Amino acid sequence: MTPYSLAFYIDVVASGSVLGAKPSDTPGEVAAILGADFVENSLDKHSLWRDYGITEFFWARESPEHPWVGTHFTLQVHRLSGGGNTSLDRVLREKYGRFNRKLRFEKLRRLLENRGIPLVEIPDYLGAPYSRTYWQPDSLVQVKVVSAHEEYVIRTPDRLRIGDVSHISAPLTPEVVEWLKLKARQAA
Repeated sequence: MTPYSLAFYIDVVASGSVLGAKPSDTPGEVAAILGADFVENSLDKHSLWRDYGITEFFWARESPEHPWVGTHFTLQVHRLSGGGNTSLDRVLREKYGRFNRKLRFEKLRRLLENRGIPLVEIPDYLGAPYSRTYWQPDSLVQVKVVSAHEEYVIRTPDRLRIGDVSHISAPLTPEVVEWLKLKARQAA
């Protein structure tokens, strides 16, 4: 049997959604699934994100007269390493129970492969050598994995080990993947 928290991560990587909430959903659609227990953030009138705990959803719009358009979500898995389940979204805690403080990439990868869901390593143009990025082409999900420690806590929290997942996000489109490959070739 797969532990509940691993079942959650497998579902996210396989589906490209969080409990059915998709990156393209409106703030109202996401709140209908994840609830009203969030912190709302905005840098200006054109951007918005809601922080549910480890789950964050992001939106943008042309102007205040235009509707919010979903751009992506991120699971900040690394937050669990510091405070355990205090960082966990209420809805996730109710549905899946306790989550481990760390998510080991090889375990997640093995469970996904056993279900026929491959992860492909892609160049990590911005994070290398401190992280590696893996991509699920069907769901457009990326998984960031710690690959080295950096002196700056914000980049590599001391609580994470090499091989721990730091975050999971979607979508990562094929066009962006091709751009990352191009940048890696140019840098070589």
